Amino acid sequence: MNWLWAIIVGLVLGLLAKLILPGKQDIPLWLTALFGLLGSILGNALAGWLGVRETAGIDWWRHLFQLGGAVLIVAVGTPLWASIRGSRRRA
Repeated sequence: MNWLWAIIVGLVLGLLAKLILPGKQDIPLWLTALFGLLGSILGNALAGWLGVRETAGIDWWRHLFQLGGAVLIVAVGTPLWASIRGSRRRA
């Protein structure tokens, strides 16, 4: 059940990251979920390093770091995906 929640959270974070970033991110839905999942892992690690991973109540800082990580991963991963897809179409 934890993996199901991780996929759902990854999808939501990936979609939010696509909404935040300007322009169109032409990546498939499965890659959006994967990028969001990787962003949440990155955000959790950053929150742990900064000592705000677990707080009383809602972990707003951790969630903001997760969203920031998802935005970063989507911003970096989208051009990489486009270059991979472009090279396959030419071949």
